[in-house]
Amino acid sequence: MHHGEGLRRTGADQTFIASLIEKNIPENATEREKNIVPYARKLTSTPYLCTRKDVEQLRSVGFSDKAILQINLVINYFNYVNRLADGLGVELEEYWE
Repeated sequence: MHHGEGLRRTGADQTFIASLIEKNIPENATEREKNIVPYARKLTSTPYLCTRKDVEQLRSVGFSDKAILQINLVINYFNYVNRLADGLGVELEEYWE
């Protein structure tokens, strides 16, 4: 949930954020955003199933190789940090709940 707060700070609207929290692709998402969401889910839940086809899909909606690498790095960074915190039993500060 604290990631939603981060999105709010970037100007994302509440409906957009709520859709993501509910694991839906927001209706007002751009075509490019609509393609990032399934990639992020796959990379998070079943990374061993990611293939060149997933990268080609991102390329097909206009992402450069550099942008795809950045998308991948950000997704994996958050996966790493979340797993690290979960594995250590870190609890969110009260202001996030």
